Amino acid sequence: MAWNDNNNQTPPELDEVIKDFKNKFNSTFGGKTPGSSGASKAAKGSFKYIFILAFIVWLATGIYIVDPAERGVVLRFGAFQTSATQGPHWHIPYPVESVYKINVEQIRSAEIGFRNVQNSYSGGVSSESLMLTKDENMVDVKLAVQYKVADAQAFLFNVFQPELTLSHVVQSVIRQVVGDNTMDYVLTTGREQVAQEVKVASQALLNEYNTGLMITAVTMQDAQPPVQLKPAFDDVVKAREDEQRYINEARAYANDIVPKARGASQRLLAEAEAYKSEVVSKSEGEAYRFSQILTEYTKAPEVTKERLYRETLEEVLSSTNKVIVDSSSNSMMYLPIDKLINSSKTPKSSSSMNSFQQTPSGSSNDQGVLRSRENR
Repeated sequence: MAWNDNNNQTPPELDEVIKDFKNKFNSTFGGKTPGSSGASKAAKGSFKYIFILAFIVWLATGIYIVDPAERGVVLRFGAFQTSATQGPHWHIPYPVESVYKINVEQIRSAEIGFRNVQNSYSGGVSSESLMLTKDENMVDVKLAVQYKVADAQAFLFNVFQPELTLSHVVQSVIRQVVGDNTMDYVLTTGREQVAQEVKVASQALLNEYNTGLMITAVTMQDAQPPVQLKPAFDDVVKAREDEQRYINEARAYANDIVPKARGASQRLLAEAEAYKSEVVSKSEGEAYRFSQILTEYTKAPEVTKERLYRETLEEVLSSTNKVIVDSSSNSMMYLPIDKLINSSKTPKSSSSMNSFQQTPSGSSNDQGVLRSRENR
């Protein structure tokens, strides 16, 4: 019964409590208590079992399990001992041996020229992203590099801070690749090619350094001129787009007008060929007719000459509508025979007949006609 369960008992003295605790401690770890040698032997036996139990627990701490995506690297006194694949394994516990587990299937990422904080874009790092092109222009390039550990031993021991080494290698390579190309190529058509060249060249350097890292993908997140030059660059891009638009419009106009011009040219060529055939045929006919006339002329020159003269006058006079009459008084009288001929060819309308009937008999025209008859 505890001392505080009975109100009639007084609490033990502090010296007795301390003495009792010392006796229990000595009996447990082999200490001697006055007048108890058997208790000392029992304490030594219990200490042996405690040591054995502690040794077993220490050995059990050497058991470790490697996941399928991991590789275990065993070190003995800090030096590489062996590698372990997936499954349960045992090693000599600390401080003799230690195990590092490296995930060789995990896809890691590195940002060049920018930083991601909790999957949110946090802005660019100008010291990494700004670089000079072949045509002496500045560009702002941002890369995302994905990689994984290919060799766990090399990753741990060959290079100090291998991930930082990868970042420096990629920065060096991207500057070299951008410096070998023009600004337009980097910003437009050559983005994928630049990323592929960076991947190949960076992997070659990492293999040379034996970092144990393997690059799986390099993606160009963004490529644009510096912020200070962006308005001017936007104007250049707009001008380039306008140029392409004008080229497309010109091509459309050419596609519309060229076929028409070709059709017109073919039509003119066909008309020219027809005119040529007509002229040649007509010339050949005239030449043949002339040869026939020449034959007749050699037979009867006077008759042929007279016939040609009359035919020519008939052809010339048939095409004119004015007649000039030579009077005996050596004065030339002009008669409107052309109007009379035209009026004789076309039927007279009622209006013209009325106007003719209304003309007075003593008009100047009638008098002129009478004078011409008298003069005859």
